[in-house]
Amino acid sequence: MTNVSKNELEKFSSIASKWWDKTSEFKTLHDINPIRLNWILSHIPSNLSELKVLDIGCGGGILAESLVKAGIENLTGIDLAKESITVAKLHALDSDLKINYEVISAEEHAVTNSGYYDVITCMELLEHVPSPQSLIEAVAKLLKPGGIAFFSTINRNLKSFALAIVVAEYVLGMVPKGTHTHSKFLKPSEIMRFARGCGLEFIDSSGFEYKPLTGEYELCRSLDINYMVAVRKNEL
Repeated sequence: MTNVSKNELEKFSSIASKWWDKTSEFKTLHDINPIRLNWILSHIPSNLSELKVLDIGCGGGILAESLVKAGIENLTGIDLAKESITVAKLHALDSDLKINYEVISAEEHAVTNSGYYDVITCMELLEHVPSPQSLIEAVAKLLKPGGIAFFSTINRNLKSFALAIVVAEYVLGMVPKGTHTHSKFLKPSEIMRFARGCGLEFIDSSGFEYKPLTGEYELCRSLDINYMVAVRKNEL
């Protein structure tokens, strides 16, 4: 059975045409992309052109395109929203960027691509799937021994409920109402429990937060709300 929520799929499919509108529902993803990109690049080998990279839950290609522009030459983006993949393909074509996009789940992709990728990104996706554990296990299967994966999600606590849902969705309107479900947020300890269970070891973590005075996002030590985790697949 595919690890996908019908409601989540319909939600993102309905607004797929707006992926590259930086004033739309996807504004926040555009705003946080530079710090995500720089954090990822700071943890992977410098021989970017030789790396095989997979972006899971790529959406319209915001992160994928920035990785290619940074020097990645072999990148695949996968997503289960057909409309998003169509937008991603067209935008890459317009931008003269070579990216392989597919409509497929990570679990299905892992069946024929076991141990293939050097780097995998899975950003802002874990909180939208029925089984985060299944997704993390697929990431582990897809990675080469020694390969690195990045996850980005939202912590589950009262602070994240207040700021990531009440303030971000209902007060400031930074993201559409109903974008997130608090019970589906994940604690860092939960991600690492799933990760260690399939041979992934912790490398690093970082939070990031919105600065109202500058209108920008910055890295921070606190993992209370938005955070990223980097893991490495154990060597054979």
